[in-house]
Amino acid sequence: MNTLTDLLELLNLKKDGENQYLGQSYTVGSPNVFGGQVIAQALNAAIDTVDHRYLNSLHAYFLEAGNLDIPITYSVDHVRDGGSFSTRRITAIQRDKTIFIMAASFHKEESGYDHQIDMKKTIKQPEDLLSWDDLLLQFGSALPSKTREFLEINRPIEFKPTVLINPLEKKDLPPYNDVWFKVKGDVGNLDYALKQQVLAYISDYSVLTTAINPHASKAHFGNTQMASLDHSMWFFRDFDFNDWLLFSIESPSAANARAFTKGNIFTRDGKLVASVAQEGLMRPMR
Repeated sequence: MNTLTDLLELLNLKKDGENQYLGQSYTVGSPNVFGGQVIAQALNAAIDTVDHRYLNSLHAYFLEAGNLDIPITYSVDHVRDGGSFSTRRITAIQRDKTIFIMAASFHKEESGYDHQIDMKKTIKQPEDLLSWDDLLLQFGSALPSKTREFLEINRPIEFKPTVLINPLEKKDLPPYNDVWFKVKGDVGNLDYALKQQVLAYISDYSVLTTAINPHASKAHFGNTQMASLDHSMWFFRDFDFNDWLLFSIESPSAANARAFTKGNIFTRDGKLVASVAQEGLMRPMR
């Protein structure tokens, strides 16, 4: 999977009965189904059941690890269609077992008050940074095996972290992470609903890993079990995938083998388009 076209094909589900849809999977380096994929596919199913309203929020729980080799069935429940909002509940199933549930809210277009927080002023621009592909090319043989294997996976998204972390330094770091990202391939004229699905897919990247920064002197991917537990997202404004977007992430807390992270997604000129919050398992392996 190398381009936006490939990603859209993955997210475009096959209808399999009344309010039921079927999806396939693609690995991002994990032995299990990528959480962002399930969120985006569930969203694809829900959007197909809603007319003339746009997604304003989603709230999801990951219940079981998804099997990459088994198709996922998505079932959509029409919870409510009100005067301004519609609510859908989506259940993802593999072999009669529920692996994921999500509630999604859709809102008709309305005018109202407008304000937002500012993007960081001193952030480095993507043209001055190395991408994940660049890091693999320049430092591949020196990287830890799990990091190298992760970077070797073909992705339809290009990521450029603003700070390069050397996993060999064994140094605790602040609980922050700022990553520029851009889709690969021809963007064309995507409608807002498609852009929301793609953004939902991307929103599960780099979030939970930010929580490992304050423990990097002893914790790493090889000795820490990490998995998304829940994921919420709010959508505020339309945006354009033809330019870079910034995912600014922080982890306010880690305790009881769980880590909490949150982030904001900005356009290059500082428009806030979405916010994300996630809690995940971060369990030291014995």
